[in-house]
Amino acid sequence: MSIWRFANPTNFMRLSGALMPVMAVGGAAALFVGVVWGLFFTPPDYQQGDTVRIMYIHVPAAMMAINIYFIMALASAIGIIRRHHVSFLVAKAAAPIGAGLTLAAILTGALWGQPTWGTWWEWDPKLTSILIMLFFYLGYIGLWAAIDDPDKASDLTGVLCLVGVVFAVFARYAVEIFGDQTLHQGASLSLDAESNVDPVFYRPLIVTVAGFYMFFIALLLQRARTEIRLRRTRALRLAAAAEGAAPAGEPA
Repeated sequence: MSIWRFANPTNFMRLSGALMPVMAVGGAAALFVGVVWGLFFTPPDYQQGDTVRIMYIHVPAAMMAINIYFIMALASAIGIIRRHHVSFLVAKAAAPIGAGLTLAAILTGALWGQPTWGTWWEWDPKLTSILIMLFFYLGYIGLWAAIDDPDKASDLTGVLCLVGVVFAVFARYAVEIFGDQTLHQGASLSLDAESNVDPVFYRPLIVTVAGFYMFFIALLLQRARTEIRLRRTRALRLAAAAEGAAPAGEPA
């Protein structure tokens, strides 16, 4: 069974319609449990005190902001190479969600950075890469809005998205690439258990991250379904206009 069958809008609508409510309910439940657990049932950190609780919003938001850009880049590449319009629409649907989470990551990072580093903002490689990534998100959204032809918009926004993926890579691997030049520590969540935060913080953080992912999938599916419906409506309107413009007695 080929995964490419979901490039067919009808198949995509059928699968997304079944999956979306499951992700929405599961995501809402995981977010509620993880955030309440982390904010009210974990102890203060021995160094950062209660400030560490910002982690339960900042870490998932930053992680999702970067990963959503990778999802957009992959969808754009598939759309450009295989000419699957659903892939372009998935990337388009993901962009506002990613932009919102990127902004949330920057704002919560500033709130966390001020008491931890003594500054609201620092031009370190990771922060700068995330800020530039936000500009690419906004540019991508703006380019879609500026071009009336959806096929032309798909190609141009796809290229723009792929150009900006380098900053998503820098944002994700800044600590490994730039080392001591960045104020950030290593990843709080990793396959290497020794590099993770203490288990008392790790467990509710995992639940919160799972909630972010599931809720993102639900929002993405809902927005993609809307984009498909808008594309169908536009095609029907253009077909009706062409039929109405045909000379009398001649087929449209």
